[in-house]
Amino acid sequence: MSPLVLPASQATCNKVMTDFIPKRVVVTGVGAITPIGNTPTEYWQGLVSGRNGIGEITLFDASRHDCRIAGEVKNYDPQDYLDRKEAKRMDRFTQFAVSAAKQALADAQFVINDLNAEQVGVIVGSGVGGIKVMEDQQTIYLHRGPDRCSPFMIPMMIANMAAGLTAIHTGAKGPNSCAVTACAAGSNAIGDAFRLIQRGYAQAMICGGTEAAITPLSVAGFAACKALSTRNEDPTRACRPFDRDRDGFVMGEGAGILILEELEHALVRGARIYAEIVGYAMTCDAYHITSPAPGGEGAARAMQLALKDAGVAPEQVNYINAHGTSTPANDVTETAAVKKALGEHAYKVAISSTKSMTGHLLGGSGGIEAVATVLAIANQCIPPTINLENPDPECDLDYVANVSRPARIDVALSNSFGFGGHNVTLVFQRYV
Repeated sequence: MSPLVLPASQATCNKVMTDFIPKRVVVTGVGAITPIGNTPTEYWQGLVSGRNGIGEITLFDASRHDCRIAGEVKNYDPQDYLDRKEAKRMDRFTQFAVSAAKQALADAQFVINDLNAEQVGVIVGSGVGGIKVMEDQQTIYLHRGPDRCSPFMIPMMIANMAAGLTAIHTGAKGPNSCAVTACAAGSNAIGDAFRLIQRGYAQAMICGGTEAAITPLSVAGFAACKALSTRNEDPTRACRPFDRDRDGFVMGEGAGILILEELEHALVRGARIYAEIVGYAMTCDAYHITSPAPGGEGAARAMQLALKDAGVAPEQVNYINAHGTSTPANDVTETAAVKKALGEHAYKVAISSTKSMTGHLLGGSGGIEAVATVLAIANQCIPPTINLENPDPECDLDYVANVSRPARIDVALSNSFGFGGHNVTLVFQRYV
């Protein structure tokens, strides 16, 4: 049999791939709008002190709902970042994203100008986008007719507008996209941004996740599928990941944004480096629309592939920011997945669910949890899993219960899993 001869173009492509040396990517800025703080400093202080952001819903009258609690963002004024007219033309999820992006750029001391704008991109994930605008406009349509619907309804509602308007308000003209992978969206956005810089398509990326889905219809929908906690009389103790008395997740809102930057570019401009992002993987359970695969098979593969991508052995992992939703199915499944991915080392790794304090931000969760992971590395301190009072016997790992813990963190994972079977793991490490 004669040898296969590749066309010249294919042979050249293969040589380029063989010669390709991935660029190192670092985190140089963070932004956070969360239920426990509206700046990265406030957020971090809230995390390490075990601050609880869960309370009764005030954004609408929830008296008729089975679930009447959530992690709302408090004392947030979009006009701190946007003029009044601009803010009125954005859904709350977009306001959060633009605000956190401006924070992150300021934190990184990164200025976008005519010289670098085409090399700076934006990827911001969201699970449901502008659901509040959709609900409000549906009410107007039903009661006042189609002619009274806002001309801004569609651009305010669509999920990609967080990325689009972040670019408009920062001047970033590089790659721009939106991940919509349910509760994995924020982590997908960060991982995809990492890949773009790693492969030379951008020098810097504004990336993360945002969500503002504490609305009547959204809360009713999640409650109908029995996903939410109904511990309405005791909201501060409702979100209790890995605890045997957990009864569902608590919805949260907000945005978490990272500035990722090619290492040499960051060093040339003298940037502060929080951590390095070294691995990313995504898998699918291909099993069920809402339930995770038995034994956490898909989640385990995501962790294993991310570690392989990073060139990191399981024994090198010091910390995992868990997906940790406080649902009966997730916490047991994620525990099993960690054991499968890390083997015996799983019992030596510190794990925490910061959702215990913020609630579950859906598509925004991967953003604020990546911020938490990066800050944990930078501060060499692990945030706690609060409300862990009666551990589930099937959840038998070290979940850093109730009190933060100083620790050496060289390698950390951030897990995000979403409806539809989406699994994402990011790997961060201490920059040296």
